[in-house]
Amino acid sequence: MATRTLGQLVQRRFTSAVAAVHPSAAEVRSQRNAVFSREQARQRSLYPRVEKIEVSMQGPGLDGTLLIMNRGMSTPLSCAKHLTEHHVTNSALALVDGELWPLHQPLTHSCSLTLLSFKDSDPTPVNQAYWRSCAALLGQVLETAFKDDFTVELLNTPEVPVISGAFCCDVALDPQLDSWTPSEESLRSLTRGAQQLIHQDLVWEPLEVAPPVALEVFSHSRCKQEEVEQKAAQNPKGTVMLYRCGEHVLLSGGPLVARTGLCSQYEVTALHSLEQGPWGLRRRAQGLSLPLQLQAHHTVWRKLRQRAEKLVEVRKPEEVTPPSQQ
Repeated sequence: MATRTLGQLVQRRFTSAVAAVHPSAAEVRSQRNAVFSREQARQRSLYPRVEKIEVSMQGPGLDGTLLIMNRGMSTPLSCAKHLTEHHVTNSALALVDGELWPLHQPLTHSCSLTLLSFKDSDPTPVNQAYWRSCAALLGQVLETAFKDDFTVELLNTPEVPVISGAFCCDVALDPQLDSWTPSEESLRSLTRGAQQLIHQDLVWEPLEVAPPVALEVFSHSRCKQEEVEQKAAQNPKGTVMLYRCGEHVLLSGGPLVARTGLCSQYEVTALHSLEQGPWGLRRRAQGLSLPLQLQAHHTVWRKLRQRAEKLVEVRKPEEVTPPSQQ
């Protein structure tokens, strides 16, 4: 009895020591949220007094509309609420002085503002932001889809055009799962996880931060820290953009749409195994989605889904053909 009790005690202590070195997924999410909230509060404190800015609205039926808003507090969505319910429910992204701007990002100066939707004459920037958002949603599902016994490392998300037929999220799963091949039921389970987030209509909260803050957010992921350094080096401002959706904090290479509820038809279509890399076996999760304002008949959807099952090839940087110097 004493021997068994001693063995149980040693096992508990060993388990505690391992947990101290490798925090659980819930602990990592909590730490990331805490750093995000702290930095968000710090940035909001930079505007202790209410200062007014002028926002000149652009777009059909809005030219000449001038709104007086609060600097550092009002967002493009705040402006939409001064217009009509249509603008609130259909806007997905914004243009601020010609620059793509998340709908929930505070305005810091007087500017011109255009609200963008999926039914604009040129929906390209909104479509690309939507594709990027769908990939972010897929990453969020993958991160919580497995038991805590298995590690999940979200890798650099490939930036693929909508015409590729599927959005992508690259991931390295626990080595114990290297031989695992997902079944159709596994893919349906991932789809259900995404649909739950869509039904919650969660906001994608943007937060532009300096690299040290992002490095602290991802202090438990060397992979993400390297991605932070790369993105900061590519940005003339030297900053990176974080987003929070529910309890999930992510790093994004471009703007996301306003909320998960803008997604409608959404399906996880494939999980391809690629090659071994520094973080383990690289897998590419793929999916297909259409926004709330654009629906497809089930026969059309079936054809789109078949295409979305095929592996989306992403050129590596060294494989990109350099522009001709003529």
